[in-house]
Parts: sequence; C-alpha cells; structure tokens
Amino acid sequence: MPLDLTTLRFVDKPVTKEEGRKILERDQYRCQYCGLDGGASFENAMAMSVDFVVPRARKGKKDPGNLVACCRSCNMIKGTKIYRNFDEAKAYVLAQREELRKGWENRGTLPAAKVTKAPKSAAAAAAPEKSKVASASVIGSSPLSIRK
Repeated sequence: MPLDLTTLRFVDKPVTKEEGRKILERDQYRCQYCGLDGGASFENAMAMSVDFVVPRARKGKKDPGNLVACCRSCNMIKGTKIYRNFDEAKAYVLAQREELRKGWENRGTLPAAKVTKAPKSAAAAAAPEKSKVASASVIGSSPLSIRK
C-alpha cells in the first residue's frame, strides 16, 4: 500500500490491475472522452488508462460509477478539476483538445519574427566563420560522431 507523505498513513492503491481490466472491458477499451479505440492497435492499447471522473485528490471514490476508460491524453487534459457530472468533464476535455489541435495546426502559419540586422564590420563578419569551424571540429572529434 502506498504511503501518504502528508499524513504518514497508508492509502489504498488507486485501482488494482483486476479492477482496471474490468473497467476497460466494461467500456470496450474505448476512451469515454474522445472515443479513441484502444482495441484498434497496440499503440492505442498502450495509451489507455482508467480515470476517476471525480479525482481522488478531490475525494472521489473508487467506485465503478466514478471510473471510466480513457486515453492518457484526455486524462492529463482533464486534470484534477471538479465537474458537476461526467458530461461536463467530457465537454471540457473535448473543448481543450480542439483548442490544442487548432494551435498545433496553426503553428506553421504564424509569421516569423523579423530581426533587424545591424551592418557588420569586417572583423565581426569573420568571427562567426571561426566559430563555425570550431564547432565543426568539436562535433568531428566527438566519440559519438560517425567516422568513415
């Protein structure tokens, strides 16, 4: 049994393997928030976990009605916030996923920051050339570099 470091008392494990397997089977290995099918591939199956709808950190009970199958991404997004019911938690997770998706899709369309360059003197222009040569020699002498 894990030890609660704040009270120095033993606490129950979140969910045993047996309980987790029963919840995953009950929900047919499908994330109850985003619908990811954990049975479709090995990678999806590895992403599945069991989530407390009302988190244990917020006095959530280890009761089958409070446990759902979910992917780790949705579990992380949901966090330890308190929701009135499962539908509110699901709406929050889906809205956050959509916001993250839009940000990820728009990452390449953002305008690049413009940097104003000051005119270089001959000495300043030669200095970066030397540093490039120095860095190349450091990389070439690395024990991890590929040698022919």
